[in-house]
Amino acid sequence: MPTAIELAEQFQASLVGEASHGFTGLAPLERAQSDQISFLSNPLYRQQASESAAGALIVSQSDLEFLQANPSANSAKRVYFVAKNPYATFARMAQYFAKASGPKYEPGVHPSAVIDPSATVPSSCHIGPFVQIAAGVKLGERVSILGNTSVAKDSVIASDALIYPSVSIYYGTQIGERCIIHSGAVIGADGFGFAPDFSAKGGEWVKIPQTGRVVIGNDVEIGASTTIDRGAMSDTVIGAGTKIDNQVQIAHNVIVGACCVIAGCAAISGSTKIGNFCIIGGAANFAGHLTIADRTTVSGNTSIIRSITEPGQHFTGVYPSMPHGAWEKNAAILRGLDKIRQRLRLLDKNKSSESWDSINLNLIFTFQRVIYEHTNRNRH
Repeated sequence: MPTAIELAEQFQASLVGEASHGFTGLAPLERAQSDQISFLSNPLYRQQASESAAGALIVSQSDLEFLQANPSANSAKRVYFVAKNPYATFARMAQYFAKASGPKYEPGVHPSAVIDPSATVPSSCHIGPFVQIAAGVKLGERVSILGNTSVAKDSVIASDALIYPSVSIYYGTQIGERCIIHSGAVIGADGFGFAPDFSAKGGEWVKIPQTGRVVIGNDVEIGASTTIDRGAMSDTVIGAGTKIDNQVQIAHNVIVGACCVIAGCAAISGSTKIGNFCIIGGAANFAGHLTIADRTTVSGNTSIIRSITEPGQHFTGVYPSMPHGAWEKNAAILRGLDKIRQRLRLLDKNKSSESWDSINLNLIFTFQRVIYEHTNRNRH
């Protein structure tokens, strides 16, 4: 059981409280007990943190000062880990406890695994049941490949990677160090490339061979049932440190920069380039052949159809949810926008013969009248 001082030193946090206090793990504020650690990263939860039974809290300096000024019955013996980024410190500490208590993949090859004699598989690797490793595959040290996964010809998986069960890794794929790939992911399937050849009498879609690879950088995590297609003639590339959620589709020739996060069900069309440190919300989608600048944020369900050239922008293209009746009124207003535009143009032509005050009143009355007409029409 690690002590407070050991954890503080390992995770570079300042310690306030009993250095010898031992801890078994982490828990949420409302469930944590005296031998567990929780964290506070949002000032809205300060009161809940003060009342928590947690034996330790990971906090910022300002939150520490608040908690010390507003003690509760549980505060007397509490330990504080003071960090510049409490949330990130919590995540790293959680990794530490999870690794200590999680499954261990001992080196060795299961008897049912099938490994081509030309493959390179160090003795430090763990190869699970019914794994298939084809000719020319090269594994780094301490790679773990769990049951029913297939690794096709000439693929390379670097050291300390973890491949969960039932992953399909197509030929020539390169996977960096410490990558994690979850069950059901398909890496390196053919991109969706077909050339139309039609005439009045018929025709066909002619398949374009996908001869590129998928190249995945170090420290990438890929969620369950995510698909990353191989390039058509160049490679599909996922930058180091990027985290991809479940059921994401990344098409051929896409380049995703370093340290991006892509939430579930997002889709990126072919040959689009995503910059570094981008945040992509769930079910967001991108047209093909776009360039997205560094540090772009795209909200969930947003469609991006043009390149984004200015770094650090936040794009949202979704109506917030609302009662259906309110939505119908808004839809009616939208349908009337073209009529409003026509009337505004007419008023603009007549502005030379009218005072500006009169024009402004006409604009207001016209807008109100059109909204009223379309709203009432929609009700019937």
